[in-house]
Amino acid sequence: MERRQLAELLAAVQRGDCSIDDALARLRGMPFEDLGFARLDHHRALRNGFPEAILGEGKSPEQVIAIAERMAAAGGSVLVTRLAPEVAARLLAALPGFEYHATPRLALRRAGSAAPTGRGTVLVVSAGTADLPVAEEAALSAELMGNRVERVYDVGVAGLHRLLERREQLWEAAVLIVVAGMEGALPSVVGGLVDRPVIAVPTSVGYGTSLGGLAALLGMLNTCAAGVVVVNIDNGFGAAAAATRINHQPL
Repeated sequence: MERRQLAELLAAVQRGDCSIDDALARLRGMPFEDLGFARLDHHRALRNGFPEAILGEGKSPEQVIAIAERMAAAGGSVLVTRLAPEVAARLLAALPGFEYHATPRLALRRAGSAAPTGRGTVLVVSAGTADLPVAEEAALSAELMGNRVERVYDVGVAGLHRLLERREQLWEAAVLIVVAGMEGALPSVVGGLVDRPVIAVPTSVGYGTSLGGLAALLGMLNTCAAGVVVVNIDNGFGAAAAATRINHQPL
């Protein structure tokens, strides 16, 4: 249950359109629902502003579908990350309303068509085309979390003029998520150009000594640009959650 849903329920009780018993029946599944193999945290949207996400990796198709079905029944948006295409096909066949994005391996169900909220735009910047799976995970997650999202892709430091050509867009964003593999230099460059929070996301893209993204991670952690913070390797979802909290803080 999201804040909006709870507010609507309490308003209905106040107006007399919903009895206390009916309201209690709707809240009976709180704060979690036990499926045996998973305990769904239906209160997370009330605490954190966004419902629990489903990590598709490591779960059977039956488990993914069962969890997604119960979360959809609760009425909120549903996000499934790291979802293999064959599992996604079964999910879409079983549950209407879901869509699958193959590049980030992400399935989602949108609850309604509410306008984006927050102070401004979350701008997702990626170094190269190979970083798109992580960048799109961040962008789509941020959109589902209620942000206005823009994208600037393939502007890595090997061709810095491509980034500088979009500098007005960088300056106008409220929060920037900067995704890069290889040596991970792009967040430092962006951090030196803007006065807004920069969330750096290292990716596992790169040759042997990139060590599966460790080189990019260490490079970002050692940035000399003030105001850059770093999430884990390939963690576009985590970057989107952090950007959402920043973008939705009151002025």
